[in-house]
Amino acid sequence: MSSLIPDPSNSTTALPDNAGAISDAAAERPGEGVTTIRDSVIAKVAGLAVREVPGVHSLGTVPTRALGAILDAISSSDASQGISVSIADDLATVEIVLVAAYPVPLTALAEQVRAAVTLAIEGLVGMAVAAVNVTITDIYVAEEAGDNDVAGAPAS
Repeated sequence: MSSLIPDPSNSTTALPDNAGAISDAAAERPGEGVTTIRDSVIAKVAGLAVREVPGVHSLGTVPTRALGAILDAISSSDASQGISVSIADDLATVEIVLVAAYPVPLTALAEQVRAAVTLAIEGLVGMAVAAVNVTITDIYVAEEAGDNDVAGAPAS
């Protein structure tokens, strides 16, 4: 009885020796087409870069951080929270809202954020950055582990 389905153990495909190599003509003329990178992708690149800067506690305002906490709880974190991007004349302007960790020097933190975001956008997206505006809305102060004092309670 013969089968209409080929036996994979008996079938082979011979590839040319130069399979997978880029020809000289292709290297000189890249494929035609348009690449579109959405503002939301640029915002995500910026958000990921900001999160790697030491001294950044969180991104966004109080309402967006609350929403972010809910999204984190359901494993759907938004890397662009607290970031907005606008493009004009092929230049990106990035607005960042963040909470700094205490006792990080705030102006130095803002400069590190600007450098990280500019490097990430120019390196990964290939777009020049006109400005990175940083707004620090709060400072996070970690509570000490042994601090069990209740506000208003008299000291013993």
